[in-house]
Amino acid sequence: MSFFINLIRNAVGSIIVALDLISRPRKLKRSEEAQKHVESELASLSLYQFYSCPFCIKTRRALHRLNLPMVKRNVSRGSQYRQELAEQGGKIQAPCLRIEKDGKVEWMYESSDIINYLEQRFN
Repeated sequence: MSFFINLIRNAVGSIIVALDLISRPRKLKRSEEAQKHVESELASLSLYQFYSCPFCIKTRRALHRLNLPMVKRNVSRGSQYRQELAEQGGKIQAPCLRIEKDGKVEWMYESSDIINYLEQRFN
């Protein structure tokens, strides 16, 4: 039974990914200097995600719209980042934003919270 559920989940996820690629929002335009500053700040952030998860796609769309070329880490089975997320973040749930600030690491779950944080910080 779980085989069929995974098959359906992957098929629906693939459709959502295709629709996302077709309907991508426009990127936020910044001056070259402002974009370099944003990219330097992104060095302290990374997004842990599943490729075809609808909430991860929602978050990646926001990254695209905000013009935030952030490191994305796939947490599918067998990935080294899955174990890292479980051990350091406390659970395997995606999307999850890893925020490193002043030597401390915060793990932010929930796509809406992540998007709100990024909009407030980079918009």
